[in-house]
Amino acid sequence: MFHRFEHVNLSCHDLEASRQFYQTLFPDWIVRAEGETSASRWMHFGDRQFYLALNHAPHAQRNHQAYESIGVNHVGFVIDDGDKMKALLDRAGIEYYTYDSPETKHRIYVNDPDGNEIELVEYQADYALK
Repeated sequence: MFHRFEHVNLSCHDLEASRQFYQTLFPDWIVRAEGETSASRWMHFGDRQFYLALNHAPHAQRNHQAYESIGVNHVGFVIDDGDKMKALLDRAGIEYYTYDSPETKHRIYVNDPDGNEIELVEYQADYALK
């Protein structure tokens, strides 16, 4: 019954700062839709397969602490070239850390402007499940 994973919904203190951050990581992403409700602005930002539903919530407080409380610890994205991504992050002044595992060539972790951790994965060329 499952067709595909479509989106992740994130609340953001600054909608434009979040869009700019994700645009840096994924330069070919576009604003698919955007609008306003009576309470706030929202934006769907991504590509034809997947998007982030970004919701402007300037007064909201973060309650979840990754790896310390129940909830999503990070969202992973498969990338083509980890070396190019690290160079891009360095140029943009975005801090990251890496982690090694046998099936991956690169596992790069960054935090978005609201503290959500993002994993950027490049799999080994011979890894069958990539």
